[in-house]
Amino acid sequence: MLTFEEIVEKAKNFSKVPSKEDFLEFYGYYKQATAGDCDTEEPEDEEKKARWNAWKSKSGQTAEDAKAHYIEVYKKYAAKYE
Repeated sequence: MLTFEEIVEKAKNFSKVPSKEDFLEFYGYYKQATAGDCDTEEPEDEEKKARWNAWKSKSGQTAEDAKAHYIEVYKKYAAKYE
């Protein structure tokens, strides 16, 4: 079984670029897994705000739970983007 870090590398090397919605799903779990709860102010920029919201929506999850969810998201989209 691959580790979270190995799955992250595989996701970074998808041959197709994930849709914005799919990317944000990965991003929110990644940030929660690696940085913990979002403790920054909501940005003004729309793209940064979308990323902030994706991360903020995962607040309260442990790093281990966020990693497990990230892996599940990877499994869900791997065939679509590899």
